[in-house]
Amino acid sequence: MDVFQVVGSMVCTARLPGLGNLPLRVLKDSKGKCQVAVDTVGSREGNWVFTISGSAARMALDDKKILTDLTIGGVIENWN
Repeated sequence: MDVFQVVGSMVCTARLPGLGNLPLRVLKDSKGKCQVAVDTVGSREGNWVFTISGSAARMALDDKKILTDLTIGGVIENWN
C-alpha cells in the first residue's frame, strides 16, 4: 500500500469495456509522480488516500473482472 494525495479527476469518454464505469482519480506521491487509480470510496481533490496495487487491486472491487492495478482503498483522516 502507498499513500497519495488526490489532485484531480480524470474523465475518459472512451474506455475499454474491462475498465467499467468506476471514477478515475489522478494521484500524486510525495515526490510529485502522478498515477491514475480507480476510486471505490468517493475521494475528493485534496484528500490523502491509501492505495492497493498489483493483482490485489482487483480484489478490492465488487467486479473482479475490472482491469486495474491501482485502487483507492480508503481516505486517510489522520496519521501521526
